[in-house]
Amino acid sequence: KFTIYLSRCIGEYGKWQFLLTFLLSLLNFPCTFQIYSTTFEAAEGDFWCAKPPYLTHLSTHEWLRLSGTNKTTSDGKQVYNACLIKDINYTNPNLTSLSEEDLSHFSTKPCSRWEYDLSAFGETIISEWDLVCEKKQYGNLAEMAFLLGVAIGGLACGFISDRFGRKRTLMISIVAQIIFGTAVALAPHFWVFIALRGFLGFFSVSLVFSGFVLCVELVGGKWLTISGVSYLFPLPLSYVTISGIAYCIKGWRELQLAITLPSVCFLPLLWILPESPRWLLSMGKSEKVLKVLEDAAKFNKMELPASVDKLIKQEIAKEEGTENQSPKVGLLDLYRTPRMRRTSFLLYVLWFCVYIVYYGLVLNLSNLGGNVYINSVISGAFELPAIAVSILILLKLGRRWPLAITMAAAGLGASTTHLRPKKFGINVLGLATLGRFCASSSNVILPIFTADLFPTLLRNLGIGSSNAPSGIALIFVPYLWNMAGMNVNLPMAVLGVCGLVGSTASLFLPD
Repeated sequence: KFTIYLSRCIGEYGKWQFLLTFLLSLLNFPCTFQIYSTTFEAAEGDFWCAKPPYLTHLSTHEWLRLSGTNKTTSDGKQVYNACLIKDINYTNPNLTSLSEEDLSHFSTKPCSRWEYDLSAFGETIISEWDLVCEKKQYGNLAEMAFLLGVAIGGLACGFISDRFGRKRTLMISIVAQIIFGTAVALAPHFWVFIALRGFLGFFSVSLVFSGFVLCVELVGGKWLTISGVSYLFPLPLSYVTISGIAYCIKGWRELQLAITLPSVCFLPLLWILPESPRWLLSMGKSEKVLKVLEDAAKFNKMELPASVDKLIKQEIAKEEGTENQSPKVGLLDLYRTPRMRRTSFLLYVLWFCVYIVYYGLVLNLSNLGGNVYINSVISGAFELPAIAVSILILLKLGRRWPLAITMAAAGLGASTTHLRPKKFGINVLGLATLGRFCASSSNVILPIFTADLFPTLLRNLGIGSSNAPSGIALIFVPYLWNMAGMNVNLPMAVLGVCGLVGSTASLFLPD
């Protein structure tokens, strides 16, 4: 009742809500930059065994002819093996006169140093710390550490913002993101870099989640859905923007600073953003609730009723009484009845599948052929209308069937990429972009669907527990493309299966 009354006092959606929704949505830019930065900062360009100092006069082509070895890929192609070098006496003055037949008789040995083609991305963490060959798996740790931080932060930030407030959590997260983002750029060693990436992931997701909660708690009615989805519009714009930044700024340290330091511009939000009136009400802060409502009503050119102060105090007293009478709930309540067990289990499956399909496509564009900068711009541009369409879907068509259809389409889009040869990279990208379009819609629909399915007392707990399987999916995503070593089509096939499994799971849920 107070929520309805609150909307009547300051309007369900006015200039005040629009301005704050817009400002809060901008926070998605630095957070998306950080999660997507490894696409460029950990990019693996061409590399080869380094020449000895006394052979620097040789061209790269001649050096590779003399020292290079080949290997057979999983799809039967012969490619240069940058991990092995021919075991030759490279001080031999007649080295360059050796024929191809002569060279074929030499054994091989592992390389100890490498040279890199830095023309596309500049210095990356791969080239700086030689994360190739035996250390190739270390490159995935940059993403895994960040996503592990995201998984932990996703579980913790709900409790933190409930305890300390949306605004305070948001501002602390902004400052922490700036500090850790800058520290990442200055990391002297790889393992320091990995640890800092984990903290960066934790505070980045805390920033996004607390901003989202504050955004939806400032509006009412149907605008809860519209504002919540609109908050996500900067996501695809962020993919496009960081592609342009990375194209112009080569070198991972320089790029990291370029995507981190502009967040200083968000610090004045400390004096602009209000605290959530609903959170203030739950904490019994009547004077602060009244101050927020007065500012909102003034900005929206509305008059507060004379009795609003009295009503606020009544609601605080009512909430305190309700808290004393409400039964205590815990994690086990999510599984106490057959209906709740089924709902919780199916939602866990859905969250895992949606996250692995969406982020599997987002973070692996460099593996789909073509130019990674162009791929990022195209797929980001396609994701923008997907979010817009999701608003209409949620308002007009419900949750269950749209989620089932978009998940199935995302799975089919991903799994059918193997039907086209790799040389037709644009077709592979088109199918993957279709999959990402649909996965993006699923990613928007699922949180709102989840909130609808849990009863009020279990809602925060249910949404929080759903973050556990999504966190597992996020940790798994960086290693997804390693499956290509077994079969080149396996990674996209896994995404396809997950899309279809998620689609099927949604059909067993109530609408």
